[in-house]
Amino acid sequence: MGVPAFFRWLSRKYPSIIVNCVEEKPKECSGVKIPVDASKPNPNDVEFDNLYLDMNGIIHPCTHPEDKPAPKNEDEMMVAIFEYIDRLFNIVRPRRLLYMAIDGVAPRAKMNQQRSRRFRASKEGMEAAVEKQRVKEEILAKGGFLPPEEIKERFDSNCITPGTEFMDNLAKCLRYYIADRLNNDPGWKNLTVILSDASAPGEGEHKIMDYIRRQRAQPNHDPNTHHCLCGADADLIMLGLATHEPNFTIIREEFKPNKPKPCGLCNQFGHEVKDCEGLPREKKGKHDELADSLPCAEGEFIFLRLSVLREYLERELTMASLPFTFDVERSIDDWVFMCFFVGNDFLPHLPSLEIREGAIDRLVNIYKNVVHKTGGYLTESGYVNLQRVQMIMLAVGEVEDSIFKKRKDDEDSFRRRQKEKRKRMKRDQPSFSPGGILTPHALGSRNSAGSQVAHNPRQAAYEMRMQNNSSPSVSPNASFTSDGSPSPRGGIKRKAEDSDSEPEPEDNVRLWEAGWKQRYYKNKFDVDAADEKFRRKVVQSYVEGLCWVLRYYYQGCASWKWYYPFHYAPFASDFEGIADMASDFEKGTKPFKPLEQLMGVFPAASGNFLPPSWRKLMSDPDSSIIDFYPEDFAVDLNGKKYAWQGVALLPFVDERRLRAALEEVYPDLTPEETRRNSLGGDVLFVGKHHPLHDFLLELYKTGSTESVDVPPELCHGIQGKFSLDEEAILPDQTVCSPVPMLRDLTQNAAISINFKDPQFAEDYIFKAVMLPGARKPAPVLKPGDWEKSSNGRQWKPQLSFNRDRRPVHLDPAAFRALGHVMPRGSGTGVYSNAAPPPATYQGNLYRPLLRGQAQIPKLMSNMRPQDSWRGPPPLFQQQRFDRGVGAEPLLPWNRMLQTPNAAFQPNQYQMLAGPGGYAPRRDDRGGRQGYPREGRKYPLPPPSGRYSWN
Repeated sequence: MGVPAFFRWLSRKYPSIIVNCVEEKPKECSGVKIPVDASKPNPNDVEFDNLYLDMNGIIHPCTHPEDKPAPKNEDEMMVAIFEYIDRLFNIVRPRRLLYMAIDGVAPRAKMNQQRSRRFRASKEGMEAAVEKQRVKEEILAKGGFLPPEEIKERFDSNCITPGTEFMDNLAKCLRYYIADRLNNDPGWKNLTVILSDASAPGEGEHKIMDYIRRQRAQPNHDPNTHHCLCGADADLIMLGLATHEPNFTIIREEFKPNKPKPCGLCNQFGHEVKDCEGLPREKKGKHDELADSLPCAEGEFIFLRLSVLREYLERELTMASLPFTFDVERSIDDWVFMCFFVGNDFLPHLPSLEIREGAIDRLVNIYKNVVHKTGGYLTESGYVNLQRVQMIMLAVGEVEDSIFKKRKDDEDSFRRRQKEKRKRMKRDQPSFSPGGILTPHALGSRNSAGSQVAHNPRQAAYEMRMQNNSSPSVSPNASFTSDGSPSPRGGIKRKAEDSDSEPEPEDNVRLWEAGWKQRYYKNKFDVDAADEKFRRKVVQSYVEGLCWVLRYYYQGCASWKWYYPFHYAPFASDFEGIADMASDFEKGTKPFKPLEQLMGVFPAASGNFLPPSWRKLMSDPDSSIIDFYPEDFAVDLNGKKYAWQGVALLPFVDERRLRAALEEVYPDLTPEETRRNSLGGDVLFVGKHHPLHDFLLELYKTGSTESVDVPPELCHGIQGKFSLDEEAILPDQTVCSPVPMLRDLTQNAAISINFKDPQFAEDYIFKAVMLPGARKPAPVLKPGDWEKSSNGRQWKPQLSFNRDRRPVHLDPAAFRALGHVMPRGSGTGVYSNAAPPPATYQGNLYRPLLRGQAQIPKLMSNMRPQDSWRGPPPLFQQQRFDRGVGAEPLLPWNRMLQTPNAAFQPNQYQMLAGPGGYAPRRDDRGGRQGYPREGRKYPLPPPSGRYSWN
């Protein structure tokens, strides 16, 4: 969601929602890389049931990364995507479902933002190429040195859009990847995998939410399922809260700002392309071993626990003496709705509400003050009460003028402090710094390969002194210019502004001065503020947008055709008389087809992804829709500092004109292009050990053409419809690899089939409530967490999912032991948090033993080979531990943590786990989490028979 700095604000305000991921890395033994066995217990002290991947958040960093060299071709990109998914899977280790969702055709409201991004990316790319060529010619003309450019395929990130050949190839590669893992990885053996590729309409995260909503409405759904959603967009937080599932976690890569980037011309650090001088790179170290290089370290992942965020919000939103019953679920829905006002992917934010200025806190305070008068909550299951929203917005409108004035004061104060800081830094510069041989070195680095030895220190000091005397000195009484540098003798005219400050864009609106509303509508909409009819139209469209967005988050897409037809938002004070505004949407609308969407969002520069006759419509001067594709366009900063924060003033696409122009070129499509232009659906995959495998195989043998209901007792309660897949992956059929560097699967046992979610009537309302039988997780926050201090002790947030885990520390004796064992003076040792594998460690159980390796330990000598593949035992065979009955026995991995010498007892739980390869998960309810004792609406899989776990 388009809310800049929202995650940063949220993590600072509610720090305990963040938990660092514990990631087990693959080990290497005798030159052989041993992959992580994901069937073993999760090292994060929690077991997840379902993992959902918003794939576009994976595709973009893998195809054009910013912190490491980009892949050279499309094949390397696919392998990078596979490796990224493997990392996430090994961290989360889902036990029931893996759902991969790629962005398909988006609603029209989202297409406007996609169009703005792609046009802007194309414009910035062309400008960067022109600037790079200009600087390169100047450097070569002056005799500078530039390294030869590396030859690699040019990658246009705009191809990551439904309907392109790249996305079609990606879908084929992911089908191969899923089949390979189901055949070879023990962590996938009992997993259900659903792939929703770019042919299925809808944004990836909303396809995931639609799946969760429809499964929650089924009688067989487990209300205590633990969900984990991967993605970096801020709207995932809102979507997770909107599900009202008690166990919902988001995993995302930790963002580290200000990462160094090399120059695009000389590949050296410390400057940009525009400042490149073409100097040869200096040799650092005797063998250039100290040379700068791209930081290739893998990014760290973090968990965002929505259950803890719900605790924070419940505490913050609780209000006393309400004229109606307080409901925390309804209050959280109102909080999600109020966050839409500070920005999202479908509506511009209100001018008076900025996330960096505490807009959400201001809205919450106004909400708590006004809710006593509203008589109820603002929303209910995705539908808005406009009369109550009007009271909130008019209360914001009363303070709009003071908000604008305070914003101007804060900006002026910031500029003044920055100017004084620059002056102070320039004046405090030393008169000279020793150079050459006498250059100061860091402690401990004098013996490094790059250091030099002064053979004649006296002569070196004399040369340095004479060099310093040749430069003009500054007397203590000399006058200084505005930037802090000494002024010449004759003096110069004083500059009005600091010479180092960047020129500020002219602001013609001046919201901090009287008459701001008139100037805003005149400059942004080119109408007079007295035009009440036009202002009413803008407010009407914005109110429709608020209702559409909330419906989109809680019920699904209300209309594929609706969009906000303006570039700017109205003021909060204009939301007067909105209670009687209609908020109904046209029913029965259909999404665009993939190639039609490409015509709506692509600039002419990316026309190479379209058929030739369609491409001509974007560049031919005689085209009837040529005005949709301007070569240049304005970007209004709208009070911001950077161009990416501005508003791209592009013309809106008229759907009727676009469809009329495309009717003439539709006959030119080839059969392959026609296939890519069609809408598809989801595909479900299972391996040979899944109870559903034999059922699907029987469907293919009978060749039934009708849809068949999914048996929930064989698929963890999942319901929907099955239909045969024409391009299915079937057992005993070779799965060809679409990537040349990967092998074909000649012994395939996986199977795939088309899957469709349960269908409901168009006017059906999914209730935004916590389901019966759902148990809230144990509270994490303590009363002292709210005041950040308790009895004078320093407040510390919970650092992991296990609230009983004690922080690890070393006593003085341990430090003495480390100092005795570790080599002294190295300074580069890396402390590992796990001991080396023992001699009996064999890695994954499914891998054959190499010659000369030790046999399986005696701890497993009485276990049959097939037991390592067997699924979880029936519930009546599992040992139960009730906290209320007696002391709970320590599970193996918790016992390891509490053992004094636990660091030297690695992987001892590997041999003590259950028959399924991982021990049963425990929680406050006793038994195995995810399989509750009561509330199960479907029987357990039979221990033997046609659909066997073996």
